[in-house]
Amino acid sequence: MTGYTDVPARLGESALSDGRLLGWAEWGPLDGVPVLLCPGAATSRWLGFGAGVVEALGVRLVSVDRPGLGASTSAPGRTFADFAADMRQLCVLRGLGRPAVVGNSQGAPFALACAVEGVASALAVVSGADEVAMPEFASVLNADLRGLVERTVCDPAGAEEFFAGFTADAMWDMVMAGSPGCDLAVYQDPDFAARYRRALDEGFAQGAAGYARDTVLAMGQWPFALGEIAVPVDIWYGEQDTSHSPDHGALLAARVPGAHHHVVPGAGGALLWTHAESVLTCLLEKAKTRLYGRRRPD
Repeated sequence: MTGYTDVPARLGESALSDGRLLGWAEWGPLDGVPVLLCPGAATSRWLGFGAGVVEALGVRLVSVDRPGLGASTSAPGRTFADFAADMRQLCVLRGLGRPAVVGNSQGAPFALACAVEGVASALAVVSGADEVAMPEFASVLNADLRGLVERTVCDPAGAEEFFAGFTADAMWDMVMAGSPGCDLAVYQDPDFAARYRRALDEGFAQGAAGYARDTVLAMGQWPFALGEIAVPVDIWYGEQDTSHSPDHGALLAARVPGAHHHVVPGAGGALLWTHAESVLTCLLEKAKTRLYGRRRPD
């Protein structure tokens, strides 16, 4: 165990109705409060968060490989709605009910899709990849990112082919080069680095097609209406995070009804690991209120 993450308590694969497999990992007690994690870019189910915290809070944390990553069967051409439907099936198969959901980094829009589709009881977006294809961001993106966004919107097939050339090593190098010192202190911790590298290696085990599909979906225009989200949402960013959202999620929070926007001083993009207890405590309170707050009028 480290201060950031530990090895999964349970690993498995579940067969969906079309025969595809979804790989998953779990931490915490089996009878704990279900929390579904949509992990970051190209990382497998192996990398969780909140070492010691999930047990203390009674959380059953479940991380899932998106199709084409890790142990999950590929699904060429999949959409955000397809992912939400997969999660709905998994919740039935694993007895998760309607879980609270955490979306980290590139997993954020997938988590938001789950909220739109009614899969989630509450949602925490933590260092989430923002909808950078929004016109409001065009003038503030650096030239390289702006070019990738324009290519993704105008030629998604070509962009997907480009992203399919990425590797686990390239992802590691990109994250290390773009992270502030407060994040590098986490990412370069020997135990965390070993688990992060393992998660990346597993994420690319089937090649880069799964990552490429994720990236085209996340970097393009999101096809779902954030205004339709009817569950409690907290949106978390670190003040020093310069890679996930041009405005630290301010516009994103304004687009989600009733969302609470948190910008944590002195923190960066590794917020999921450095502030796991705060994120989970807040999420569990929101989920509890959602489930029980209106149960009895007296």
